[in-house]
Amino acid sequence: MSVAAESSDCTDPWIGKFLAHIENERTGSEYTVRNYKHALEEFVSWFTESYGDAPTWKKCERDQFRAYLRALSRRNLKRAAIQLRFSALRSFFKFLVRRGKLPATPIKNISVPKLEKRLPKFLTAEQMTTLLESPLKEWKRMQENSDKPVDKNPYLRDCAMMETVYSCGLRVSELCGLSAEDIFWGEQVVRVRGKGRKERIVPVGAPAMAAIEAYWKMLPFMPGGDMPVFYSKPRADRGVYPQLVQKQLKKYLVACGLDPELTPHKLRHSYATHLLDAGADLRSVQELLGHAHLVTTQVYTHLTTDRLKKAYDEAHPRA
Repeated sequence: MSVAAESSDCTDPWIGKFLAHIENERTGSEYTVRNYKHALEEFVSWFTESYGDAPTWKKCERDQFRAYLRALSRRNLKRAAIQLRFSALRSFFKFLVRRGKLPATPIKNISVPKLEKRLPKFLTAEQMTTLLESPLKEWKRMQENSDKPVDKNPYLRDCAMMETVYSCGLRVSELCGLSAEDIFWGEQVVRVRGKGRKERIVPVGAPAMAAIEAYWKMLPFMPGGDMPVFYSKPRADRGVYPQLVQKQLKKYLVACGLDPELTPHKLRHSYATHLLDAGADLRSVQELLGHAHLVTTQVYTHLTTDRLKKAYDEAHPRA
């Protein structure tokens, strides 16, 4: 069942229509729909508690949204969390205006805190190598300490997943959405469905392809067509999902002595940083990452520039 369909029995009817709109007509990702659903239902709950009744969208006033912003600030939410909630509200009211339900949006020009400028965390090339080798090393360790054979399949899968994320610079949702038909073995490229279901073609390295092939050989069937590339269990028909990818990554980070709080997205950051460090141009990296705007990719140039400055300061005799 879709997220929008799930919301039909627990939300305002116009919220349900809006969620169906972004899921179907605007081809929003499952995660966008789920986040917007949560944000809008949270606002309805706050409004009802504050004003004694659910909001009538035609009668909502600017001061009510200012009060909501103050309430969010008192909860010490991160700026990104506040931005998300108001992004959902803005999109929802624009939807109502386009449907002729409102003459104008009451949320226009309300200022929310700007996002902090944070440089993305990443792993060094050496750390990545250690991490990518860890699943099979962990299987070998488990095998040596067990009286019974240890199933190699989950370790091969985890190795293939991490190799693919790093080789292609994928978001975790893109990894989970990969189908067998998206891998073009002869051309050594992968078709990726990114944000807004926009497709892009990215190269995939030989180690990642070899890891996928080794994993598939251990499955009780050969994936094909729209079947998932990676499975939650060897005999399950369900593909991997973000929480599982995060859980497995954390296990290997601990095994390697690396920060267990690093997310799968940090492997994508590592991919971009290593490409730029090796001389790749910014436009190419933008296309490979599937960024709509170059400014999103430019954060990595700040990161690589900072590293160059540090190296200069430490090495140059007249720095």
